[in-house]
Amino acid sequence: MARAENKETAGPTTRLVADIARKMRARKGWTQEQLGKELGYTAAAVSAMETCAQPASDEMLVKLERVLGDGMGIFEQAREYVRLDKYPAQFKNYALLEQKAVGLHLYATLVVHGLFQTEEYARALIGGGYPPLPEHRVEELVEARLARRALFEREPVALIEVVLEESVLRRTIGSEDVMRGQMRHLAECARRRNVTLQVLPLDAGLSGEYAGAYGGMNLIETPDHDRLVYLEPQDESLLIKDPGKVSTYAQRYARIRAQALHPRESLGLVEQLAGEQR
Repeated sequence: MARAENKETAGPTTRLVADIARKMRARKGWTQEQLGKELGYTAAAVSAMETCAQPASDEMLVKLERVLGDGMGIFEQAREYVRLDKYPAQFKNYALLEQKAVGLHLYATLVVHGLFQTEEYARALIGGGYPPLPEHRVEELVEARLARRALFEREPVALIEVVLEESVLRRTIGSEDVMRGQMRHLAECARRRNVTLQVLPLDAGLSGEYAGAYGGMNLIETPDHDRLVYLEPQDESLLIKDPGKVSTYAQRYARIRAQALHPRESLGLVEQLAGEQR
């Protein structure tokens, strides 16, 4: 839904795309209605895009490239950066790192890591958060979150390891049907050759050690083979670059992984839970 306040909060890429689209439309001598017909949208939708009342969706950018791009790839290239405009401010720096990472080592303690969420799970989670978000913002964030999954298909492939607390798998988000779909998706991800999924069981602390007590983390290896840590407590974010601190987090992650179930056992548990959801 187009909203007037979006015009004030639109990011720089969204504004640039709107300006380029408006100028290229004018160069062709088309009205907003004519462009809308070419794209399969209403004139109102084109107007909302051009005024930033409703930022261009990923689908609209694909169509803009076909209709107005003239083979230059402007709108195609803009897709990545328009998605970044839609992310919460505290997440944008990490999103860029995630897209280009050669290695990710992830530990999630409360909900399924965003990179592995289904559309239904993401919508239930984002839509059920506090403070409540307007529906159009929920849809923007869901679209942006799902776009992150392109990392799984990227060349060269990224090595991705994720450890999920067992409580994450047993916490119902949305509905039991949503959780069934989420478990099936996790199982599919776990079967990818570049993905290792492990579950930290509920009884991991029985031995007297519980390495996951400090909360979730994202360890990132950049294309230059630098290592960083990203933390996101509540609505804040922290990107850690200090080598000594990063080393401590990496060691802690290694202990968490060592206390988790073997990948084959973890996949079996996910598959079992997918069958148990009723």
